[in-house]
Amino acid sequence: MADGSLTAGARVPSTRALASDLGISRTTVTAAFEQLAAEGFLLTSSGRAARVATPPVATPVVRPVPGRRGKAGRSMSLSASLSVSLSGYGRRVAATEMPAIPASPAAAIDFRYGAVASRDFPTLVWRRAYQAELLRRQPSLFYVAPEGEASLRRALQGYLRRARGLVCDAEQIVVVHGSQQGIDLCARLLLEPGDDFVFEDPGYLMARRGFEAVGARMAPVRVDAHGLDTASLPQDGRARLAFVTPSHQFPLGGVLPVARRMALLQWAQRNRAWVVEDDYDGEFRYGQRPIDALQSIDTDGRVIYIGTFSKALSPQLRLGYLVLPVELVPVFRHAKRLADRHAPVLDQRVLASLIDSGAYERHVRRVRRENERRRAELLAAVARNLPSDARVDGTAAGLHVVLWLPGLKAVDEEAFADAARQKGVGVYPLSPLFASRKGAKARAAGFILGYAGLTVAEIDEGVRVLGQAVREFA
Repeated sequence: MADGSLTAGARVPSTRALASDLGISRTTVTAAFEQLAAEGFLLTSSGRAARVATPPVATPVVRPVPGRRGKAGRSMSLSASLSVSLSGYGRRVAATEMPAIPASPAAAIDFRYGAVASRDFPTLVWRRAYQAELLRRQPSLFYVAPEGEASLRRALQGYLRRARGLVCDAEQIVVVHGSQQGIDLCARLLLEPGDDFVFEDPGYLMARRGFEAVGARMAPVRVDAHGLDTASLPQDGRARLAFVTPSHQFPLGGVLPVARRMALLQWAQRNRAWVVEDDYDGEFRYGQRPIDALQSIDTDGRVIYIGTFSKALSPQLRLGYLVLPVELVPVFRHAKRLADRHAPVLDQRVLASLIDSGAYERHVRRVRRENERRRAELLAAVARNLPSDARVDGTAAGLHVVLWLPGLKAVDEEAFADAARQKGVGVYPLSPLFASRKGAKARAAGFILGYAGLTVAEIDEGVRVLGQAVREFA
C-alpha cells in the first residue's frame, strides 16, 4: 500500500484466506488488519471486504534498497543515497569487507577457530552461582559503574597476578563486551583518521578492520617463527599504536621472546605510541607455565592489555576486560558509558564468585588438559594421514594451529577449502589474514585449524578426510 503496489480502492484478501495462505493464526491476521485500519491504510465495514483507503493515505514511499537481499545470512549492501547520508565512519564501515558468520557449522567436522566445545562449559557450577546471585536482593535495579562490578575487578586483579604476571590496581580494569569492544574503544580513543597503526602480518582480521574503520592506516610488520619482527618496526614516528599478540601470535603461533618484547616497549617509548596487547588465549600453554604478559614488564605505562573469557568459557558470554595505564582510565570509563552503559551485572558477579572460590581456575586447568588431548590427537592424525612435507605451526599454546601444505600454493587455498567442505570438513584459508596477496603464488598453502570445539574422534576423522582431499586435489 505504501509503495503503490496495492492501489486505492483495491480489495485485500479476507483474514481467513490470508491466514490460510501464510499458514498463521487468523487472530494474528485480524490484529494486523485492525492496526492498518487504525492507521488509515484500510477501510473496513461489517460484512464487506476490506479495501485500500481512498484517497490513499499520505505516507512516505517505501522502496526496496538496491542490492539488499532479505534472506538471513545473505550479504546486504547500501544504496548510494544511504551511503551519502552516512558519516565518514559509517561509510568506511559500509565499505568494509567482513568475514561471513555462518548460522551453523560450515561442515560436519568444522575446524573453526574461535569455537569451543559446549560440553566444556562449567554448566552446573555456573548455574549454582547464577542462581545465588539472582536471589540476592538489591535495594533497587539501576545502572552500575561503566568500568564494571568492583567484585569482578578485584577478583581479576588477583587472578591476573597469579596467572599472567600482571601488576595492576583494580581501578585500572574496565570490563567490556569481549575483546572486540576493547579493540573498538582503543581505535576510537587513540587513533585519528590518517594515523598509522602497526599490525602483525599476518594478523587478526577483526582487529585490523576495527582500526581501519576509524580511518587509520595499517603499517604491516612481518611475522616470523618468533612473532613480530621488531627490527622491521617503522621509525618515522607516524605510528600512534601497535597491535600485537605476543604470547601466541595470531595466527602463526610464535611466542615473542624477551629481547623483542623489550625492543617493542623501547620503540613505543621513543615514539610515544601505545601498545595494545591482545592476550586472547594466553591461559592455554602446554607443557610449561603460560608466558607472562607483555604488560608485566612495561615500566613506562604504554601497554593496554586486553583479556577475554571467550576461550576459557564461551565466546557467547561476551565478557572481556582491559587493563589500562592509569592516565587512560577516566576516558575509557566515559567512552564505555557512552557506548552501552556497562556489561551485564549478573554475569559479572557470577564470574567474580567463581574466581574468588577457585572454581574458575580449576575449570581452566581442566579445559587446558582437554585441549592438550585434542592437540596431541591433531598432531598424531596429521602425521598419519597427510603428506610427509605437511607442517604444523603454533602448537605450543592456544586453541588452533596453522597447517602448511607445501604441495599446494596459497592461490589454491579457497579451492581446496571448498573441496574439503564438500567432503564434510571445514578448514580456513590463511591468505585473507595477510596484508596483501603479494607472494601468494610462491607461498605454500596454509590453513587455520581450530580444535577446541571438536572431540578427539572428530579430529581424527577430520584429518583423515583432509588427507584424502589432498590426494585427490593434487
